Amino acid sequence: MNIHTFLAPPAETARRTGPHDRIVLSSRVRLARNLRDFSFPGWAKKAERLTVVDLIRPAVEQLPELAGCFSESMDKLSALDKQILVERHLISREHAARGAGSALALNREETLCVMINEEDHLRMQALRPGLQLRHAWEAVDAVDSQLEQKLNYAFSLELGYLTACPTNLGTGIRVSAMLHLPGLVLADQINAIVQSVSKLGLAVRGLYGEGSEALGNIFQVSNQRTLGETEPAIVERLEKVLTQIIEHEDNARTNLLEQRPKILFNQIGRAYGILTNAHIITSKEAINMLSFMRLGADLGMFPATARALTDELFILTQPAHLQRLHTGKLSADERDLVRADMIRERLKTMERPTPPPPPAPSPAAD
Repeated sequence: MNIHTFLAPPAETARRTGPHDRIVLSSRVRLARNLRDFSFPGWAKKAERLTVVDLIRPAVEQLPELAGCFSESMDKLSALDKQILVERHLISREHAARGAGSALALNREETLCVMINEEDHLRMQALRPGLQLRHAWEAVDAVDSQLEQKLNYAFSLELGYLTACPTNLGTGIRVSAMLHLPGLVLADQINAIVQSVSKLGLAVRGLYGEGSEALGNIFQVSNQRTLGETEPAIVERLEKVLTQIIEHEDNARTNLLEQRPKILFNQIGRAYGILTNAHIITSKEAINMLSFMRLGADLGMFPATARALTDELFILTQPAHLQRLHTGKLSADERDLVRADMIRERLKTMERPTPPPPPAPSPAAD
């Protein structure tokens, strides 16, 4: 099966909606599990990794939730295929580096993904658009419970589920959400928010997780503690924090509209101007400019269809997706040219942003 015929087109992906999706792009819950009596993938030799794949892969493919899934060994996927999956946030960068002795299973809806022999024998993750941590948790928990009936997990009564990295020990759960926070960035409040969230024992990372940059005003917030707390408690705690961040972002956008509308419109207008006129644009600059276009769409400065188009361009302008549209190998400089041409073409019928209305005057005092 071809991964490109299996994956939903970017335009369809961009139309997926969920609660609070103006700010929360996606929710993810991931579980790490290992098999008893087998070395962790990082220590195992190729023959042992292949044995683990042969044990896990049939069990995963037989799950009702994975019926008709895309299932493949990582060595059968090209480097471009793997990078496209990374850009869709369906697999980790670490798993993209794997070859023989590792595998992937992805359901038709792209809401459940199982990585076999990444850092752990099993990395199961459920993804949902918007703020849907509870639904994502329930989905991955159901998959985990079924697999636990078929596979002999490495488990300690004292420590919980055993994992390759001590930071995942215990529940093995990583709960995260991808947030679009341009209001807090423009209001110079993002550093204070990051510090506050960190003090609560949560991690704030960039667009592609640990060690990545917060491109496009997009931040990933996740739990750090996996030991000594139940999975539902971790989900609930993160959900409460995310609700507060959503409120802060909404307030920042409102305050910018009321108190600093020119600064807000300047950022959005400049983004529109650059994207509709540039003939050379890097991936980083495109994502940063599209972020402000998305903000403008959320604030009603562009037509209602603008946000879906912006979200589609978020996907299409990334290097692997851009390369996929062309038969010949593109250099980095050539990608910058092609990217700019594509963006100009897709935005050529979009009207200029409409400035936000001035705030209503305060009632005169008697």
